[in-house]
Amino acid sequence: QVQLAESGGGLVQAGGSLRLSCAASGSFFSINAMGWYRQAPGKQRELVARITSGASTHYADSVKGRFTISRDNAKNTVYLQMNSLKPEDTAGYYCNTDLVTIATRRNLKVWGQGTLVTVSS
Repeated sequence: QVQLAESGGGLVQAGGSLRLSCAASGSFFSINAMGWYRQAPGKQRELVARITSGASTHYADSVKGRFTISRDNAKNTVYLQMNSLKPEDTAGYYCNTDLVTIATRRNLKVWGQGTLVTVSS
C-alpha cells in the first residue's frame, strides 16, 4: 500500500505564491519520477512539472519560470513552489509518483487525492 498526502492548496490573489507538498508513505522499493498535474472542470488533466530521481526537471510552458519543483528523497516528498500565480492557474492539483514495488519490482503510478488552488484576479 502506498499513499500520497498532499497539502498547501488554497486561495491566493493573482501575483501571490503557494507551495504544495506531497509526501509518499507505505511500502515500496524506490521512487523514480514525481510530479504535479492539474485539472480544471471540463478540461483534461495536464502535466505541470516533473522531477526525476536524479533531479532532472520538466515544466509545462505555461508555468515555466514561475513554478519550481523539488524533492526531498529522505522524506519521500515532492514540492511545487508556485510564484506569480495567475487566475488561469486555478485548478485541482494532483501529485503523482512513479515507484517500484518491493516484491516484484513492478512499476506503479500512484495519484494523490488532489488539492485545490484558486487564484483570484
